[in-house]
Amino acid sequence: MIRPQMQLDWLLQGLVDGVPGARHALVLTGDGLRLAHYAVDEDVADRLAAICAGLQSLSSAVAEMFPGGDQRTRMIVIEVGGGYFYVMAAGEGAFLAVVADDGVDAGLMGRQMRDLVVRIGEHLASPARREGR
Repeated sequence: MIRPQMQLDWLLQGLVDGVPGARHALVLTGDGLRLAHYAVDEDVADRLAAICAGLQSLSSAVAEMFPGGDQRTRMIVIEVGGGYFYVMAAGEGAFLAVVADDGVDAGLMGRQMRDLVVRIGEHLASPARREGR
């Protein structure tokens, strides 16, 4: 049997290997727990997951400035010297985060992340419980 984390790692590998300039990728919960990672060691992945949780909290505060709209974070992009940090909602209570080099094609990254979050959501969804179980 393949563990769900291994399946997610494989999906993350496809993103990092398929987008020139992508360096690291991880999936995390909204409260900053790492679920899966690729091309980054566990300590750095845990640190990135914690950073993402803080960013998600800040983006929720910003969303409150737009009453009547959907208050969920869809995407966060941070540009720093040497690269980008992308965070995208990946289903209920989960996020995809990617670290990329400065020369990454932002359009390609956005499309690949959008496609991947659909697949991640399928892996994270659990079937509804049946009555009496």
